Amino acid sequence: MLAILMNATGGTEVLSLNEVPEPRLSGERDILVRIRAAGVNPVDAKQRVLGPYKSRDMPVILGCDGAGVVERTGPECERFEPGDEVYFCSGGIGDAQGNYAEYTVIDERYCARKPRSLSFVEAAAAPLVLLTAWESLHERARLERGHRTLIHAGAGGVGHVAVQLARQAGARVATTVGSEDKAELVRELGAELPILYRTTDFVEAVREWTGGEGVDVALDVLGGDTFTRTLGAVRPYGELVTVLQPAPDTDWTEGRLRNLRIGLELMLSPMYYGLHEERIRQTDILEHCSALFDAGLLRVVVTRTFPLAEAAEAHRAIETGSTTGKLVLTLD
Repeated sequence: MLAILMNATGGTEVLSLNEVPEPRLSGERDILVRIRAAGVNPVDAKQRVLGPYKSRDMPVILGCDGAGVVERTGPECERFEPGDEVYFCSGGIGDAQGNYAEYTVIDERYCARKPRSLSFVEAAAAPLVLLTAWESLHERARLERGHRTLIHAGAGGVGHVAVQLARQAGARVATTVGSEDKAELVRELGAELPILYRTTDFVEAVREWTGGEGVDVALDVLGGDTFTRTLGAVRPYGELVTVLQPAPDTDWTEGRLRNLRIGLELMLSPMYYGLHEERIRQTDILEHCSALFDAGLLRVVVTRTFPLAEAAEAHRAIETGSTTGKLVLTLD
């Protein structure tokens, strides 16, 4: 099969298209999936530069997100059969092969049925950002109906899904964006207050929106100074979740004075630690979101696709840090 191999850490030149052996079923509930599309995420580029989350010999195949068609099943498979369409976040870190490839093998319990209403490209864009947004809002921040919520980078990969999930939960949403076009997009997705962060102080805008109190819940996907400033945008005893590691020199004064609950989110943890039950829980989240997609209550925005052979170009695009929605590799 064809796959993109990462031969060393470094720039995009370390990614190359190669012929490699097709993976084989090993577990009794394994399925062989012909991948039709693979999502590209910032974590892929970070691992390319810094190395895989778990050290192992090169080369490696990156890519956590995938969507495709089941071709073969293990002897004890119960959920899927050949011809079924699936989507999943599995592989791409540690010892598991990623999805920048024509085929992958995955335990069927870590796959969800692809939403009927989504193309393979759209489905491949969804899993990692869905799980990140869902866990951040519902499991870390304990979002409730009526909560006022600040979501950073609301037109980005995680952000545009988080805006929709927050609205589905009955929350009111403010979100930071970098342009008028992105402001229009987040309004369509349900945001009440788009904040053009280049010209507007988001902390002041949020305080005005909330009558001086601050939001109940904030989701940070940018880190650095944005995380530190967001401490002052959350009401006392509120919730702030970040998907990035706070810097060692973070000034926690405002957060401590406000008695904030700080949540750290990494949806890759179940895969990293091999937590079987947690991975099944994540599959349940994807199944639930499939129903939302098919009911027209959720959408995923894909702004650009690349053939598998152009994975390096996709990495260059995502490293700009200003991508709207998601980028996806296609395999036909």
